[in-house]
Amino acid sequence: MSSTNTRVFLIRHGATVLSAEDRFAGSTNVPLSDEGRLQVQRLAARLAGETMAAVYASDLERTMETAAILAEPHGLTVQARPGLREISHGHWEQMTRHEVEEKYPEEAFDWERDPYTFAPSGGESGLAVTARALPTLIDLVRAHPGQNIIVVSHKATIRLLLSSLLGFDPRRYRDNLDQNPAALNIVDFKDPTRARLTLFNDTSHYADAGLAIPAVPNARLSMWWSGPKKE
Repeated sequence: MSSTNTRVFLIRHGATVLSAEDRFAGSTNVPLSDEGRLQVQRLAARLAGETMAAVYASDLERTMETAAILAEPHGLTVQARPGLREISHGHWEQMTRHEVEEKYPEEAFDWERDPYTFAPSGGESGLAVTARALPTLIDLVRAHPGQNIIVVSHKATIRLLLSSLLGFDPRRYRDNLDQNPAALNIVDFKDPTRARLTLFNDTSHYADAGLAIPAVPNARLSMWWSGPKKE
């Protein structure tokens, strides 16, 4: 890798109680679960030998806690970036997908059809998240030429960032991309406008916890993948 390249270790926070229950928790402040802390500790050990220049995170509790665990072996202080926050689901927050489909069927239909431009009442569209998260990430790349940085964010935000950076159709981000808790992605930037995805949704650090291979996605993607909830 040339000296001008920036390597971004783009990481989803570890598991929480709400993520285990498959609830919408975009703007809800929730800590890591014990399982989530173990996942992140395994990842921290995996990355301990890498040279990191800085650690950044969304300012929500679960991402800041994740980032603090990852920063500790490098003696770094976590720097909060609100632009990396998760998508807000408005009045869907803390509900399960099935509850949303029952209570707000029209919104659920519109969201499944196009989550990039549609937002539930009081929430954000994927476009709005991209508009704040992508400039935040690019600013970090510009600030660290030739260095490695850790960036801790959230499931939807990471998928939207990757869709934008790699030229995927962002309307399909929920159909085509997944992010497990504490998943590691590596994005190498030739410059702030050219990026290569080198590693995606990697959880091989789960191995010591007996979870070497991620499960086949079930309820974590869109209805296109998961299908209607079975009674």
